[in-house]
Amino acid sequence: MSRPSQGGASYRAVLALPRARSLFAAAMLARLSYGFAPLPLLLALKQGTHSYAVAGLASGLFGLVTALLGPARARLVERRPDTLVLLACCYAGLLTGIALAGQVGIAPWVAIVLACAAGTVPPPVGSLMRTLWGVLATDAAQRQSALSLDTVGESTMFAVGPALAGLVITLTSAPIALAGCAVIVVVGFLRLAATLRRSAEDRRSPDDGPRPAPAARQNPLRVPGFVPLLVVVLGSSLGLALVVVANVAAWGAGVAGSLEVALSVGGALGGLLYGRRTWRAGPDRRLAGLGAAAACCYLPLALAATIPGAAVVLLFAGAAADTLLITSYLLVDVLVPEGSRTEAGAWLNTAYNLGSALGTAGAGLLVQCVGTGAVYTAAAAVAGTAALTGLLTVRRSAGPAGGRSEKRSDVPSRVVASGADDGDLADPQLLQGPGD
Repeated sequence: MSRPSQGGASYRAVLALPRARSLFAAAMLARLSYGFAPLPLLLALKQGTHSYAVAGLASGLFGLVTALLGPARARLVERRPDTLVLLACCYAGLLTGIALAGQVGIAPWVAIVLACAAGTVPPPVGSLMRTLWGVLATDAAQRQSALSLDTVGESTMFAVGPALAGLVITLTSAPIALAGCAVIVVVGFLRLAATLRRSAEDRRSPDDGPRPAPAARQNPLRVPGFVPLLVVVLGSSLGLALVVVANVAAWGAGVAGSLEVALSVGGALGGLLYGRRTWRAGPDRRLAGLGAAAACCYLPLALAATIPGAAVVLLFAGAAADTLLITSYLLVDVLVPEGSRTEAGAWLNTAYNLGSALGTAGAGLLVQCVGTGAVYTAAAAVAGTAALTGLLTVRRSAGPAGGRSEKRSDVPSRVVASGADDGDLADPQLLQGPGD
């Protein structure tokens, strides 16, 4: 990783961009619903079916469908922005239906159908906001700070959501908590859409003439370098999931929970510091360096003899993993045409969630067969291989500078007018067990 120098855009300057505070607040509320939903969903399904097995299967399918269809929803909203609110209303309605079914009882097959249906329609949030930050930011330094702030805010909502859900369930019940989540969905996305509409009106004067034609669209999977970028993100997420499960096997569930806090704190601090610095190397080189840094952090965990020592290592590992994800979003702006960036961001989310799911599923088997030390080594190997992929392939596709012009085009009226956004429901910690 290159040596940083001071001079990056401040977070105050980012939030001073037109409508930025309102957009950020609305996006955080919408994301809170995604962090809030999994626990009451699982318990409401269990209450309705009287079976943890059925509830677990239905919840798992909900998460899987949500992740796999994320790019399709992002593409739909990118092409027809008015569908954002429609998706939000459908999602809230299905969550309410599951809540009612949990209250009165439901057949197992109906629970599974309802959960899968709900997983098809969660409206996109993250990739839309990252696309909008790229349009609002006036230069590359400001965009880096905006993406760092956005990623830290998203991680915070996914940490606060489960805790808040648990409190509401304790005071009321799982079905009531799930119905409350539906209310958060409606309020959050209506507010987001309204703010996006006002932002578009602010930026467009009556004398601007005819609206510009929509930006050209291209399938992100056909963009040179984008699929290898997905491999890097998937490998990083898979390695992190292996570490989380290995921590449980090595230290026990109670200590592992505290170690996850170290991961989260490291990610938040790393993201905030990363966004405030100007880096001499382009994001393509940083991607490889951060992946290698994460891999180097995983290896000492196999030898860590004390909990504080493991916590310190995980603090740096969390910082490397989260800043790698921020850098991946920056590279979307380098590699992908403007009209396809929301869908591309959704593909990154899908790759991250898929890697987390694969790592969680395979970690238990590896622990049983080869032991926790070997799992940490496997995590380092996966992360290192992903970093090498980024160095050899993404850098070539990004070009010699690994960057783009500082000058930004104006906000595409078609996107901003209705609030196209990305659907990133599944947070890696939610897929791994509690804990974007």
